[in-house]
Amino acid sequence: MAERRIGIRELKAKLSECVREVREGQTIVVTERGRAVARLIPDATSVRERLAALKSAGGIQWSGRRLTRTKPVARLRGRRTVADLVSENRE
Repeated sequence: MAERRIGIRELKAKLSECVREVREGQTIVVTERGRAVARLIPDATSVRERLAALKSAGGIQWSGRRLTRTKPVARLRGRRTVADLVSENRE
């Protein structure tokens, strides 16, 4: 199903109609001055359905495999915080 594009002003005027269309499965792209700023997609009940909706909307790219655990990249010594290290690296 093709996405429908709608401006913010028109969305305000036709909100009930747009919600009905989304409930029926259509995706609506909200634009501001011709630029996409939001996407209305149908609410899914399960995590799998939500991931599938995000994937089809282009919000994520995922192969479906389980993610592997990673080891921490760095350890802190002393009283310094991660914020201290980040700000030090920026200088």
